[in-house]
Amino acid sequence: MGFFGAVRQGRKDDAELGKGLWRRAHDRFQRGLDRYHQVLEGVEDEQLYGELVVIANELADLLSKVRAICMEAQRRAPSEGLDIPGSLASVHRALSKAGNSLATTAEAAAMLRLAVGPVPVGAASVRRRAEAVYEHVEEAERLLETPAAS
Repeated sequence: MGFFGAVRQGRKDDAELGKGLWRRAHDRFQRGLDRYHQVLEGVEDEQLYGELVVIANELADLLSKVRAICMEAQRRAPSEGLDIPGSLASVHRALSKAGNSLATTAEAAAMLRLAVGPVPVGAASVRRRAEAVYEHVEEAERLLETPAAS
């Protein structure tokens, strides 16, 4: 994306996600994905690389869900700062956990990349951590759909 494309995307993000809490939650998730993909660049073992790419694609598919959650949360409780609205505190907590879990997933992939010799269980440790990311995103979706979060 060129300079002007980045500016247009930034304006679109400002309009859809605001400049506060929900934008930060979305951007943190996106940075976690970027980090995971950066880790993939250094994986030399073909089989491990293939396993990690499948996980990367599944995690990348979650970004549209995270964006939709953040957009809806911004619509319901607009945020230009870092104050967490009480009605959506549980949604924010689930998104924060998803971001944290994504960071540990990238860390687990980096540790595998640095492993010496063949990895006997493949990407099982990364898969376990990625499962937590899925669970937290699903939890945020579910919480946003509950009447208490309206």
